[in-house]
Amino acid sequence: MNRPTTHGATLLDALLAALTRYVILPTPEAAHAVVLWIAATHAQPAWPHAPRLVIRAPEKRCGKSRLLDVVEATCHDPFITVNSSSAAVYRSITEDPPTMLVDEADTIFGPKADGNEDLRGLLNAGHQRNRPAKRYDANTHCVESIPTFAMAALAGIGAMPDTIEDRAVVVRMRRRAPGETVAPYRHRRDRPPLRQLAEDLRAWLRADLDTLEKAEPPMPVEDRAADTWEPLVAVADHAGGHWPDRARSAVLALTADADDNGATSNRLRLLADCRTAFGTDTALPTAVLLERLKADPEAPWADYGPNGLTAMKLGALLREYEIRSTTSRFPTGQAKGYERADFCDAWTRYCPAPDTPSLQATHAPSEGDVVPFGRGSRTSRTSLITAGETRYGLEPGTAQAVPPDIPGTA
Repeated sequence: MNRPTTHGATLLDALLAALTRYVILPTPEAAHAVVLWIAATHAQPAWPHAPRLVIRAPEKRCGKSRLLDVVEATCHDPFITVNSSSAAVYRSITEDPPTMLVDEADTIFGPKADGNEDLRGLLNAGHQRNRPAKRYDANTHCVESIPTFAMAALAGIGAMPDTIEDRAVVVRMRRRAPGETVAPYRHRRDRPPLRQLAEDLRAWLRADLDTLEKAEPPMPVEDRAADTWEPLVAVADHAGGHWPDRARSAVLALTADADDNGATSNRLRLLADCRTAFGTDTALPTAVLLERLKADPEAPWADYGPNGLTAMKLGALLREYEIRSTTSRFPTGQAKGYERADFCDAWTRYCPAPDTPSLQATHAPSEGDVVPFGRGSRTSRTSLITAGETRYGLEPGTAQAVPPDIPGTA
């Protein structure tokens, strides 16, 4: 159910129009998420968490740098960290921090990223308030506390580390298909009206920081995902109109997408593969379990180290989940092995089967809750933007809520 259109909703509509004028986003929900993330940067003093925006692509020329250009033009106090020293970045973060922007962020986290440990640490720690970096000042003989809290957008090829993506709104860009067109972005011509939009967003949100700081919006997700998305949903609820529905639809769609596409650690992969290897057996000798694990040609276990997965490596990986081998009697005789029952708790907690209910309570809609649009629904694709087009340099009638006819979203 849409709420009456407000000034804030009109500003978000205008930002969406600007964004989709220059960039093709993969889904309507991704476009809405980016709009809300940009708006949330203007109210950073109100938030307990600073969500990251990860803009990733499988190859070059997928629009990630152009999207970062639009984010830079419309966010709060953009601070580009390309070729910036870690000390300069740390010293630039204040109680009202800038928005950090990192293009080619894969170079920070990749195998040739030596020397960026401090910057990686800042990006990891700065997601939550009160996680300062400590430095010893030899001149004053004192320990100095340096704030790290700041929202950050990172664009790069491939996945970012789990520690980043687990705290991020992740947008997976792709190359434009034939027939998908965008307006060219010219810094001198197009940035000034976008900066005016940024100023208007700042004026709107800064006037209500106390309200935003106290906001506790109903969230369709829990735990760290709720921490990451809460500022965006709070902005949407504050704006009203169709934005509360759009925000929750984006939360559900992008968190589900992250679950479907996220990289799995070796330990989690091993847990899931052990369930397959056990089948209906209640216990297996270690040698048999290893044999079955290595028999899967798509699994990493045959090449896990010089000699593949060994009994010692298997034990070390499973020990993190309180799973240990025991000496048992099997039809072939007495041997070291594992019992299926010892895996059940870990399977339930870390890699439940698709038909296994989650241990976490799920969000049940109640009276007054919004019902999110279905993914790719026609309603979410409809252009609802009219106000603000002329003010921010857009030709009236040309703005689209999302690019039309994106494959897979109709």
